[in-house]
Amino acid sequence: MNATEPRRRWWPRSVRARTALAAALAAAVVLVGIGWWVHHDVYRRSMQIAEDQAKDQLWALCLQLEQGVIPDSTSVVPYEVVATGRRTAVASGGALSDTYPGTDHVMPTPPTAQETWEITTVRLPANPDYDSSDPLDMAGGTHQVIASDFASKELSADKAAALGVATDAKLRVYVVVLPYTAEAITRTTDRLLLRAGLVGLVLIAAVAYFAVRIALRPVEAIRVLTASVTANDPRERVIVPATGHEITALATTINTTLQRLDNAASQQRRFVADAAHELRSPLTTLLASLEIALAYPDRTDWPAAATTAARQTRRLQALAEDLLLLARLDTRTPTAHPDTVDLTALASRLTEQYPLTERTLTLTCDSTGPAHAHGNPDEYERLLRNLIDNAARHAAHRIQITVRNQDDWVVLTVHDDGPGVPTEDAERIFERFVRLDDARSRDHGGTGLGLAIARDLAHRHQGTLTLTPRPLGACFRLRLPRAPAQAEK
Repeated sequence: MNATEPRRRWWPRSVRARTALAAALAAAVVLVGIGWWVHHDVYRRSMQIAEDQAKDQLWALCLQLEQGVIPDSTSVVPYEVVATGRRTAVASGGALSDTYPGTDHVMPTPPTAQETWEITTVRLPANPDYDSSDPLDMAGGTHQVIASDFASKELSADKAAALGVATDAKLRVYVVVLPYTAEAITRTTDRLLLRAGLVGLVLIAAVAYFAVRIALRPVEAIRVLTASVTANDPRERVIVPATGHEITALATTINTTLQRLDNAASQQRRFVADAAHELRSPLTTLLASLEIALAYPDRTDWPAAATTAARQTRRLQALAEDLLLLARLDTRTPTAHPDTVDLTALASRLTEQYPLTERTLTLTCDSTGPAHAHGNPDEYERLLRNLIDNAARHAAHRIQITVRNQDDWVVLTVHDDGPGVPTEDAERIFERFVRLDDARSRDHGGTGLGLAIARDLAHRHQGTLTLTPRPLGACFRLRLPRAPAQAEK
């Protein structure tokens, strides 16, 4: 059995229930801490009140003894007055007189040294003759007492005789601090706190549950609308709440994502349609030429037919290779390239090797020194070759390649002296299967994917490819991160 299965059994699946349970647990921890503090504070304050009552009783007993009056045994607070030279108590009252009736004094004999008063603890002896079920049974227990001493010589002979003590005896008054009232108050307070805590936990859990339920209503609406978005109807959008909180940001993000998906689907459909259109043209030409040759074999110029078939086949091959490259670029994410390529050397080599057989063109390369960038050498060569191919198809007499190092970037430009590109089409030319010169022959115009592949390769290497406005011709500007200085050595 998986170790997480027991937790899953009791841990709720609903976000509302989880939030309510978490709020209840957090509140329980806080309430337990508050209850612990209140419990001890109430007990401490109650004991303080009991001590104050015992002190008041102590001073009242001392005042009566000083007047030679034996205190009454009927008292709420237990007390006992003991004296040296006596086995029995001078006076006893409260629970002490009930627990130990007619016995020797149970409190310690007064010390020989003179003390004013003190707070101490005394363990009382057991009394098997007394009913131990009585809540006021004090036998055998340890109790806190307050004691006060005074000598009988401070009394007159008549007062000492009235108290039944010798004139040289020492008296001590003990008053027991009863914890029963403090304990009873504390127990009552604990019960009230427990009831209030349980009610509070239920209320907190309920409030958290319904608050989250209300807060999640827009999320449920978003979920329902998102579930209704299908490939057949991708234009469905969720309603953005006007509250301005996190749900609004979520709805906006979902709508943005749906819009991107819709745009991607539309672009994919256009791409498939354009690819089919581009493939149909050479296939139609190839099929027509072959059918005519087969229909009229005696009147067919077979070398010309073979030349046409080979040209259309090469065109299909180039188109298929471009489509496969675009597919690979669409599925691969940009990664760090360990190789370092000198773009100046690459541009110079392509300038020397590029065939300029169809027209008289001048292809030159201008640079101030090595320009290194991280990347794949083959992909950089394909990118630059596509830019040169595009410039060669449109240039009148000259193509200029420049390579410069600008701070942390390498900037490469390919500038031709052709008719240029209208400003409104500066971005459209990087779309797939876009040709601005539709009147020219497709056989000499390429597949319409060169610039799209070049921009995708630039993005793959964390760079940019843009069309820079120029008074004459078209100037493509490639900007790539420059390799560190140590990589250039």
